Amino acid sequence: VQLQASGGGLVRAGGSLRLSCVASGFTSLTFDDYSIAWFRQAPGKEREEVSCISQSDGSTVYAESVKGRSTISRDNAKNTVTMELRRLKPEDTAVYFCAATLLGFCSLIEIHEYDFWGQGTQVTVSS
Repeated sequence: VQLQASGGGLVRAGGSLRLSCVASGFTSLTFDDYSIAWFRQAPGKEREEVSCISQSDGSTVYAESVKGRSTISRDNAKNTVTMELRRLKPEDTAVYFCAATLLGFCSLIEIHEYDFWGQGTQVTVSS
């Protein structure tokens, strides 16, 4: 499975971005068999989960740092997960990665359980 993340860029604080993750390369399984998450990593910091959407029931999980400012959604027909980030802050600056796992419930999935990762897309928020 290959994941292609896109949509990053340079934006002013208070602005919005929409990140997309398109998946391909499925064999016997399909996109809706996978839970998809967005992670981010800022320079000198550990990679952290930002949001996740489950394959099992479409439920979502958000980090406290983006709760209320972010919406994750999936379009299984297009093999795509989209995350909108609103009211961006300079501390949102990071490389954003999407990741996929066959595990079903986002709140129970740990970072090492994601099997496939995209290449990352840079988000830079200026103050």
